[in-house]
Amino acid sequence: MAAAAALARLEQKQPRARGPASQDAIRNQVRKELRAEATVSGSLEAPGTNMMPEPKEEGSTHLAVPGVYFICPLTGALLRKDQRDSHVREAIALHFSADPVAASIMKIHTFNKDRERVKLGVDTIARYLDNIHLHPEEEKYRKIKLQNKVFQERINCLEGTHEFFEAIGFQKALLAVPDQEGPEEFYVLSEAALAQPQSLERHKEQLLGAEPLRATLARQRRIFRPSALASQFDLPADFFSLTAEEVKREQRLRSEAVERLSVLRTKAMREKEEQREMRKYTYTLLRVRLPDGCLLQGTFYARERVAVLYGFVREALQSDWLPFELLASGGQKLSEDENLAFNECGLVPSALLTFSWDAAVLEDIKAAGADPDSSILKPELLSAIEKLS
Repeated sequence: MAAAAALARLEQKQPRARGPASQDAIRNQVRKELRAEATVSGSLEAPGTNMMPEPKEEGSTHLAVPGVYFICPLTGALLRKDQRDSHVREAIALHFSADPVAASIMKIHTFNKDRERVKLGVDTIARYLDNIHLHPEEEKYRKIKLQNKVFQERINCLEGTHEFFEAIGFQKALLAVPDQEGPEEFYVLSEAALAQPQSLERHKEQLLGAEPLRATLARQRRIFRPSALASQFDLPADFFSLTAEEVKREQRLRSEAVERLSVLRTKAMREKEEQREMRKYTYTLLRVRLPDGCLLQGTFYARERVAVLYGFVREALQSDWLPFELLASGGQKLSEDENLAFNECGLVPSALLTFSWDAAVLEDIKAAGADPDSSILKPELLSAIEKLS
């Protein structure tokens, strides 16, 4: 029975998605260019390092985590919230020298926030390229009038589109227009680009399939020894949509009014207050107490799902195929399959959870005369264990 349970777990596990080799090449190239630029500018900090910064919050030297940090998908650099947008922009700009088509596509999808406008512009560019592909002999499809109303309203307004046209082989030219005195500015496809229709088709597919380049939230995984301070969290201001002072003031006012309003509040009022409470936090810091008392800590978005936490814990386990449970305060079981966010479960802005192996499988293993590993976490994680203070 234990073997069957293990096999079922293994069959359910999905292989991790691996990006194409080109993505690795992009990351390596951008890292190289950023390091070169840092050397020229005399910067002491090499871009792309993933070292966790020391806490710099005023008034506290024992923060549970130094702040909220992000990882640039191009360079791997660890960034503060106020650094991420400028760093991603710089990384994309540096990538133009290596792959101008890919860099311009990143720019279009990343720096234009209106997704509907981006889709309309990208679809219009795709139609231009489709016309060239379907009618290679038709000269009119190789020319795009820049003052054309469609071009102005759908494409010119988007950052990165001009770089894309130039990267795939279009060149600006002043051409005469019938029944008009002066010339007009056009994009004209070069003969070299026209001779490689498969490249234009590939660039079109790249453009249509691209996604915004976003810095990913750094989990800042840490392992702590057993501690009586496990349920104490001193969080930096990054974790709150409101300032710390505003949060304290709101908590005080609510505690004073809760008795007076508990009878008078309608269901709609309570639901509205719950929604307001959920929106207050953007991030949450979660700790999981393991059976040996050690603590596993990570940073999450408040709106991420409980299944993400299960995956985070499973990555740290030696026996990652064994089923386990996570319990919130009061013994409430958090189901991995339930599509609930942390803020919907009350696990914001911080929470301590308890880990336990699935009882049924544990009994099966013991009945077979075996024991689960006494050391729960992977050895490489235990080698970096810290004291919680």
